[in-house]
Amino acid sequence: MDVGGNPLLPDSVLYEIFLYLDHVDVLSATLVCRQWHAVARDEFLWKELFYRYYRISREVPRHPVAVSWYDEFQRLYDTIPCVEVQTLREHSDQVLHLSFSHSGYLFASCSKDCTVKIWNNELDISLLHSSNMRPYNWSYTQFSQFNSDDSLLLVSGVFVGPHNSSSGEIAVISMENFLLLSRVRNKPYDVFGCWLNETNLISGNLHRIGHITSCSVLWLNNAFQGIESENVNVVKRLFKIQNLNASTIRTVMVADCSRYDSPDLLLDYGEQLAAASTSPCQVFDLGSDSEEEEAKPKQNLTSELAAQESSEDGSVTAGGGLQQFLDDIMEGRVRPLMTEKELETKVAELLARNRTKPPELNLVPTDGHSKKKYLIFTTGCLTYSPHQIGIKQILPHQMTTAGPVLGEERRSDEFFDSLDHVIDIHGHIIGMGLSPDHRYLYVNSRAWPQDCVISDPMQPPPIAEEIDLHVFDLKTMKEVKRALRAHRAYTPNDECFFIFLDVSRDFVASGAEDRHGYIWDRHYNICLAKLQHDDVVNSVAFSPIEQELLLTASDDATIKVWRSPRSVRIQQARKPRPRKLLFSWLLNQKS
Repeated sequence: MDVGGNPLLPDSVLYEIFLYLDHVDVLSATLVCRQWHAVARDEFLWKELFYRYYRISREVPRHPVAVSWYDEFQRLYDTIPCVEVQTLREHSDQVLHLSFSHSGYLFASCSKDCTVKIWNNELDISLLHSSNMRPYNWSYTQFSQFNSDDSLLLVSGVFVGPHNSSSGEIAVISMENFLLLSRVRNKPYDVFGCWLNETNLISGNLHRIGHITSCSVLWLNNAFQGIESENVNVVKRLFKIQNLNASTIRTVMVADCSRYDSPDLLLDYGEQLAAASTSPCQVFDLGSDSEEEEAKPKQNLTSELAAQESSEDGSVTAGGGLQQFLDDIMEGRVRPLMTEKELETKVAELLARNRTKPPELNLVPTDGHSKKKYLIFTTGCLTYSPHQIGIKQILPHQMTTAGPVLGEERRSDEFFDSLDHVIDIHGHIIGMGLSPDHRYLYVNSRAWPQDCVISDPMQPPPIAEEIDLHVFDLKTMKEVKRALRAHRAYTPNDECFFIFLDVSRDFVASGAEDRHGYIWDRHYNICLAKLQHDDVVNSVAFSPIEQELLLTASDDATIKVWRSPRSVRIQQARKPRPRKLLFSWLLNQKS
């Protein structure tokens, strides 16, 4: 700018120059003069800087609530919880899980040291209470969840026993006085358990039917089991589901359908406008290359098997045909063209065909104020490793322990419950999490090789080192984002363990086996931060009231507290500065 105040460079030339600078230099240029300030805050300039710096495809639009490209750049740069502000070392062994209360004032941690610890979430986080579960014959605590009014804490753990033991237990702790209110058996232990409402929780049990065939029973339990009247139920059977090929139900969680009409963030507008199919027991297969094959609903309880059986064996039909087929095998008149495990699976499928309650026909809620909830869990049909997501409606009348205890309301031929929807991940599922509005389900998985064939359910395919993060819209039951692949894991199938993830309004975070936690932006699908630990990061948790606060838990026995650069600056500005005494000031002046 010359002496008279007229600019020596036109705005267009300044704009072209600024395009060659990075965002730090452009911000510095705003301090030179008014002209440079105006050009350096140009919206088109910051749009170019935004797409270039974050390496986002230009097909991706700006966040729907963003008011400017400058503000959006600042949001992704300044509000990510990536600054370590505190390390909590009160656990003496691996920390496995973290969970916040709904108010955000408290959080709980579970560990291999067999304690569940409850913390005050203040500016400097402090330990409020610690419960040792070893007196109850627990080996370690693995999962916790606060109920909706934060008055109770569900804690899930694993029993002491042989290495292959699968038994666990759920304990309910009062937040008022930290007393243990009740204990519920939970098998297998990685069902974890979850709250259905303020006073009722869901647990699991497993019954072996054959060598690789079993039955999972999901129970609704009252948290307060000291009921005086013998006529009041404290437990009720919700569902009874058949498991094939050594699979079991694990990792149960509940999604509230009533939140769908007010989502925090819409991830895919085109998908949501498309009409969702309402065919019973829909199966969405991520391992399929054909969109038509993905969209094709499979019939309930393998109706295709009937055609296969009639073509392969010719004599296998339900009812009397099955009995004749088994008699022929036992007496040597027919030589089965399958292994013992394959035969067991075929027989189990045939037995269940006419003994399974049909699925609910209208899975996708049509009423905006629907009180329905979804029970979501991992399962499988080909091998013991969890590779499918099962979804089952919980209707309003099922949300209380009142009524028949053991499902006496069923007809005698309705021995099993069918699933309402199945999502096939085509890989080993190692983590799941719901968005705060319960609209989207995020799934961590390690993919199988493409076109792999599983001939032995006890020998699942090898799994990828990379962890894929899938996103499914629970309103349309469709995948809305292609898988993210940024974090890694190295353990094989038989040693693969759960990596807990968490979702906030704008971000999704996950642990990983590469000693890092990761944060992605939900809208742009980009990785924003890597958070360092000294060992595997097992769990992450956003504060439900402040997404600029994140906790990470690791096998290094620590919990790290991360805040955004913006919140750190605000907190530092609020700290009172020490006052200098008058004589100190005078001494400094004399010297």
